Amino acid sequence: MKKPPRIGSVGEQRFVVEDRHLISFADDQMPAVLATPWLVAQLEYTARDLVAPLLEPDERTVGVEVAISHHAPVPPGFPVTCRARVIGVDDTLLTFQVEAHDGTEKVASGLHRRRIIRVDRFRRRVERKLQDGPEASQRARNSG
Repeated sequence: MKKPPRIGSVGEQRFVVEDRHLISFADDQMPAVLATPWLVAQLEYTARDLVAPLLEPDERTVGVEVAISHHAPVPPGFPVTCRARVIGVDDTLLTFQVEAHDGTEKVASGLHRRRIIRVDRFRRRVERKLQDGPEASQRARNSG
């Protein structure tokens, strides 16, 4: 890491709720609204993008923990502003307070943690897993 993020640093991103962001179970009785997985993804991207400029070229961050409360529905066409604020830096573990607002009310809040990783080490780990295949994982679970 070139330099650690400052506690209190804030990143913000905005998106407009589109059809692709909506729940899959909307029907005549259930209105179409922003799906929680899409909202969580946007909050994660906001945190990721906040610290990306501080990383070395061979580093990235990966999400390792998400604790989000989804407070309110957001219909299609509404803008959602996502904010991530750095509240903890512990070596390679970064903690963010996250929230989202739709211009009317707060729609989500919570905590998100990201780990700084070296891309080459991460790639090797994935390659080993791919080499061993899912059968090796199943064998390891069954032998324990």
